Amino acid sequence: MTEGTAVRVWRNARLATLAEGLPGLGIVENGAIAVENGRIAHAGPEADLPAIFAGAESVDCGGRWVTPGLIDCHTHLVHAGDRAHEFELRLAGASYEEIARAGGGIVSSVKALRAAGEDDLVRETLPRLDALMAEGVTTMEVKSGYGLDTANELKSLRAARRLARERDVTVRTTFLGAHALPPEMDGDKDAYIDRVADEMLPAVAAENLADAVDGFCEGITFSPAQMRKVFDAAKRYGLPVKLHADQLSNLHGAALAASYGALSADHLEYTDEAGAQAMAAAGTVAVILPGAFYFIRETRKPPIDLFRRHGVRMAVATDCNPGTSPLTSLLLTMNMAATLFGMTVEECLAGTTREAARALGLAGEIGTLEAGKRADFVLWDIGRPAELIYRMGFNPMHARIRGGKQA
Repeated sequence: MTEGTAVRVWRNARLATLAEGLPGLGIVENGAIAVENGRIAHAGPEADLPAIFAGAESVDCGGRWVTPGLIDCHTHLVHAGDRAHEFELRLAGASYEEIARAGGGIVSSVKALRAAGEDDLVRETLPRLDALMAEGVTTMEVKSGYGLDTANELKSLRAARRLARERDVTVRTTFLGAHALPPEMDGDKDAYIDRVADEMLPAVAAENLADAVDGFCEGITFSPAQMRKVFDAAKRYGLPVKLHADQLSNLHGAALAASYGALSADHLEYTDEAGAQAMAAAGTVAVILPGAFYFIRETRKPPIDLFRRHGVRMAVATDCNPGTSPLTSLLLTMNMAATLFGMTVEECLAGTTREAARALGLAGEIGTLEAGKRADFVLWDIGRPAELIYRMGFNPMHARIRGGKQA
């Protein structure tokens, strides 16, 4: 420790470290976290705090619980307008597919985003971001996918990158050009995929606007063969891939994603055993999205037991988007994952910290309270970690720390 470095110690804490070397939530009673220059130098029993930190500035946590900063690893946060009218249609009995085929769904959000300027998108997105941050989110992923042409996809990704300059949060951006077919393509999916792979993706890569590439593999969107073309292009630019897979039917999207070593496959309601095995072998994270399941009133649940049996890592995310999951509460999302899908407290907390970091390719940087990782963590006014999943409509956050500073 050199003279003048930024050092602080959070004492008198109960830590849920989520460290994999410890059982369960990695609980440390009577714990302390020492931070030096924005990095965790010690996270463990206060009695084991190295003597070098004896004179450091300290914060008394008052016996509060401390977890890693929450991570929302699947959002479509940058969008314009809303789709409340489609919500009314669904209440009247229309299905997701019927709304999409009638010109609603993603395409209606495309029209709104194309009409909005970049400043408008940032201004409209910030309240959604603020809601997530107010519940302890320190890192999040933001996808494009509502532009569906080069100029508007770039605009969306630039707006997403600006969020991290407007707020104290880490933002990972994902290019989702293969999200839906824009109306000007007159039904020609192959021609559009050529445009995604040969025009849009090179432009995104040239501006270094994306940390990953995603797509929507489904009967109403794009086939596995079409997604392979996009993924092959992503590979040429050195970008990792993710996939909206097996949400409405089983096109073996999970196995497709795993064959490319995808960071994650998301939704997964129809994933079969072969898909789960492939994901486990590839280390592809299953991102569970209960908000969309709830909002569009699905009945087919993701195969949680299958993922457990094969050792597939599971993350949990809001899928915040205007059409199928207008959800800006990661705490409520955890409750949904537990209540609707039977996920445990440990799975929900790991799913919004350690495994969410893995789904973003950031497992070595964030997601657990361990020495060497960035000092992103949250202090909670709770009696036990289960309260973070058990309560609904209640925010017990006491303080949000990012990079060792209260944010």
